[in-house]
Amino acid sequence: MKRSIWTLMVLTAVSAGLSGCGTLRNAGSVVDSPPGPPEPGVVSDAATVSEIRSENAYYFYTESQIQRRRGNLDGAAALLKQAIDKDPDSLFLNRELAKLYLQKKDNMGALAVVEQILNRAPEDVEALIIFGQIQLTQKNLTAAKAAYEKVLAADPNQERVYLILGGIYREEQNLDRALDVYTRLVEHYPQSYAGHYYIGKILFSKGQTEEAEKELKKTIELAPDLDEPRFELIRIYESQGNQKESTRLYREILENDPDNIRAGMALAILYYRDGRTDDAETLLSDIGIRSLSDRRILSAAVKGYLDPGDYEDAVIVLKGMAKGAPDNPGIHFLTGVAYDGLDRSEEAIASFLKVPTESKFYENAVVHVAFLYQKLDRIDDGIAYLQEVIRSAPDNPEFHLHLGTFYESEENYARAEEILRKGLSLDPENARIHFRMGVVYDKWGRKEDSIQAMKTVIRLDAKHANALNYLGYTYADLGKNLDEAERLIKEALKHKPDDGYITDSLGWVYYKKGQYDVALKYLERAVSIVPDDPIILEHVGDVHLKLNNKEKALEFYRRSLKIREKDREAVEEKIQRITNETD
Repeated sequence: MKRSIWTLMVLTAVSAGLSGCGTLRNAGSVVDSPPGPPEPGVVSDAATVSEIRSENAYYFYTESQIQRRRGNLDGAAALLKQAIDKDPDSLFLNRELAKLYLQKKDNMGALAVVEQILNRAPEDVEALIIFGQIQLTQKNLTAAKAAYEKVLAADPNQERVYLILGGIYREEQNLDRALDVYTRLVEHYPQSYAGHYYIGKILFSKGQTEEAEKELKKTIELAPDLDEPRFELIRIYESQGNQKESTRLYREILENDPDNIRAGMALAILYYRDGRTDDAETLLSDIGIRSLSDRRILSAAVKGYLDPGDYEDAVIVLKGMAKGAPDNPGIHFLTGVAYDGLDRSEEAIASFLKVPTESKFYENAVVHVAFLYQKLDRIDDGIAYLQEVIRSAPDNPEFHLHLGTFYESEENYARAEEILRKGLSLDPENARIHFRMGVVYDKWGRKEDSIQAMKTVIRLDAKHANALNYLGYTYADLGKNLDEAERLIKEALKHKPDDGYITDSLGWVYYKKGQYDVALKYLERAVSIVPDDPIILEHVGDVHLKLNNKEKALEFYRRSLKIREKDREAVEEKIQRITNETD
């Protein structure tokens, strides 16, 4: 197995809240973790063991190590405490107890012991390292940084501590401080490839390209089998438009590691852009074949191209892979996602339709196709498609939900209700279907039925923000149960605090209560979140009218009317009424 930055260094628990000496992988973050407790059966070296001055203490210490090897951590801790009773001045024994507590994942016990050590020996390096580790697990980065800085001041030869501390500063985006730490690291350890690697990354992020290139080349010189510095160099060369060097480095990575998915996909894209279509397809076809047995490949396509929104390159990669694995449903599904991201809906539909019914991607593919038919306003096609889907998979309640939504959009509420009821017969406690039923009833004018449906949703899912909001807004619109409406909508906002529509609902409740100043505050916030919703704009106009701010009311009514597609008459009448009064 090839070495890599990932495998050669243990990742710190910055921001992960992991206890002990666990690991964390952050995007672009690779740093050593603090020294943790020794594994069971690991005996400390003779130099430190010699710190034990009492023979009785040494006996209990040795017995504790035996229990540790056997996995009896509680017994080991009890024996260590007896050793400390025999030799209470031994810092070594106390440090061992702190490490054992960490191994037991008892951070508070470890902290209590370490604090006792530091009260007696404030510059005890090993105790400071353990203290810093505990602070990291508790996400107290300020205390952790202070401890590690103190370690380096006392002993500048702690290589791993530089990496931990630099990682914390990088996590906080304090790149200047991180750069200082890594620079000190390579001053003391010129052969630290990790130090040179991070200096290169930081310098590149600061626009110091030439210096970054030197540091990354130094990393490769020190650790020639690492891929990560080559990928960082490629970032530099791609930023300079240096396709030749990028291609060379990708080939170098693949020569060392022919199965490197990331390099293979990226090199294929470079070939494609360079007009070397056959070479690109050869690479991608091979990756496609491998995708049939290696799940990591589809994940790499998602992480490398779909997650960042690089849909054009995603299409290149996935279509190339499909030539090697035309029967891989995951490739077709992800191709549909990529086309959808490019707003190429017809090609997206065609890709989703290639996903077979037995695939784990099928249900999501159906949902995407239904959504795209609605987006294209191809309601009849959507209905026909979902009817066919239900014939082949009649027991899936979600498919009934989406078909009901199509009938709802046609204002065929009776048919929508019928389809949704079939879905509920398959899954009586499906909150999503009950919610949709409530919306259908509301549009149908069956307010009480809508209210009951929303109550059912909330019974099934007390945190369903949309149902809480819908029920609260319905009460407000009807001018009843206003205190309950306020409670419901405030509860919805707890779960979606930045939702403009829910914020509008709360403003509307206060409007209905006659608390116009409070209403205006919430409605203006709603507009700041959703600036182009005609209903929210009309609500702001209504409040301004109640506050006798007629010019402001006109402004918001006109903004509402400008983007309103239906129910324009009521807003036009409000504008006309104000205009007549001011003439």
